[in-house]
Amino acid sequence: MTTNTPQTLPDGRPIPLLTGDERPMVESWLDFHRATLELKCAGLDDAQVRRASAEPSELTLLGLVQHLAECERNWFQRVVGGLDVPPVYGAGNGSGYRLQGGRGIREALDVWRREVARGREVCAGRALEGVGRIVDGPMAGVEVSLRWVLIHMIEEYARHNGHADILRERIDGVTGA
Repeated sequence: MTTNTPQTLPDGRPIPLLTGDERPMVESWLDFHRATLELKCAGLDDAQVRRASAEPSELTLLGLVQHLAECERNWFQRVVGGLDVPPVYGAGNGSGYRLQGGRGIREALDVWRREVARGREVCAGRALEGVGRIVDGPMAGVEVSLRWVLIHMIEEYARHNGHADILRERIDGVTGA
């Protein structure tokens, strides 16, 4: 396997680069985790992606997709890009976890994909050392580099993909990936 030839796993997810320059390697890991989230939702209907893992948790696959759309917007557009954009799902649902009756998985995945694409646009051409500022929360105003944001997003997806593993297994018994 070479670093210049995209490789995929049998399930279609891109294999993260094993060697090469830092930025393509880090971005390939983020793309792998994004593809993992999408895979966890594949083949499920709206009722299934709304099923919570286990009481008292209200965590759902649909909520995770919405949350990660919010994370994409926050970290890449608001923090890295310095853009003044509202939360994807409204001021009262800045985390994205809260579900609405009319929104299903197809719409949520489309929104998430748009946020991923917009984040890529914002980051294109920016140096890993370039900085943005955290917009809100206990660290509001703190400078972070694009490198830090990319690494944080890998961590964010990895953690939530672990949740998605449990949710998917509870829904239909599918494990792995």
